[in-house]
Amino acid sequence: MGRRKKHDSAFKLKVALEAIKEEITVSEIASNYEIHPQQVRQWKREFLQNAESVFQKDDVDKKKVEELETEKEDLQSLIGQQTIEINFLKKT
Repeated sequence: MGRRKKHDSAFKLKVALEAIKEEITVSEIASNYEIHPQQVRQWKREFLQNAESVFQKDDVDKKKVEELETEKEDLQSLIGQQTIEINFLKKT
């Protein structure tokens, strides 16, 4: 019995995109890449289900940057207050 092949994400993407184009049948794609037709269907389905995440990434990144900027400002304010307190305590 043969070992299962592990395919990298670039290979899966290539197969899924060919399946989405529907220029040739799933069986032909599977034959060309020496994989089972069900595997082609699964990768196509996974790709279509997760396609939205490509566009959500920017929204998540912007939100994270805003949160980090706010946290940075709060910490800088705290440092300023503590510096004033330290200088005051040094004088007394």
